[in-house]
Amino acid sequence: MNHLQLYHDVCEECSAHITKRYSTSFSLGIRMLDKSIRNPIYSIYGFVRFGDEIVDTFHDYPKAELFEEFRKDTWKAIRMGISLNPVLHSFQMVVNQFKIEDELIEAFLRSMEADLHQSEHEQQSYEEYIYGSAEVVGLMTLRVFCNGNDADYKRLKPYAKSLGAAFQKVNFLRDIKSDFQERGRVYFPGVDFENFTNTEKGIIEADIEKDFNHAYIGIKQLPKKAQFGVYLAYKYYKNLFDKIKKRDAGQVINKRIRINDFKKFVLLMKSAILLKLGVF
Repeated sequence: MNHLQLYHDVCEECSAHITKRYSTSFSLGIRMLDKSIRNPIYSIYGFVRFGDEIVDTFHDYPKAELFEEFRKDTWKAIRMGISLNPVLHSFQMVVNQFKIEDELIEAFLRSMEADLHQSEHEQQSYEEYIYGSAEVVGLMTLRVFCNGNDADYKRLKPYAKSLGAAFQKVNFLRDIKSDFQERGRVYFPGVDFENFTNTEKGIIEADIEKDFNHAYIGIKQLPKKAQFGVYLAYKYYKNLFDKIKKRDAGQVINKRIRINDFKKFVLLMKSAILLKLGVF
């Protein structure tokens, strides 16, 4: 038995388990990817999920200290090519295999760290946060999808950023109540949570709509092995977004909007049919 390969496999399985427990929507999308690229995407999600978890959840612990340890351990794992932390080990395998740039990883870490001390954003910091927390995740996954084809990566890069941004902004709208009440954060620049209006909501939604429209162009150009999974995630978030758009600003603030499991199944079936017919 190759024990080192067994360790690699166990670490990848750990990241897959994390994804499935934390996000049914993303794990469903990943299962629709070609089998050859599922584990690398699970590994990316496990890494970003745990980075986010430190700043969002560990309120009774020294979060700044824990995050600094996470940052150091991340870079150590990447440089050494191994880690005793299974999430970081599976992530470093992806980073080193697919040549994911240091800048993308550092941008993500900076955005997560910002959540430790920054509760409001002006336009520039908001854009920087969106880039680091979401757009770079799209770029990391795109590195896997393109598998060393730099021409495809450069061509699809703007669309991957738009899709990541759309997903994150929808999350912000969906979670606006919990972000404010539980964590004291308001991500959208100039928005007063106590007086959130339909006008402000409409401006935010117009921005998200542009991101979705731009991202869709890129989805149609993705390699076939990645297209179904990404399209399914797009359809899930687009439906969630459309549901949020139908709600009054006051409703969005007071209730977390969701897509139920049956609707997710319907989206899966419809997406599969449209892709098979080539008319999505």
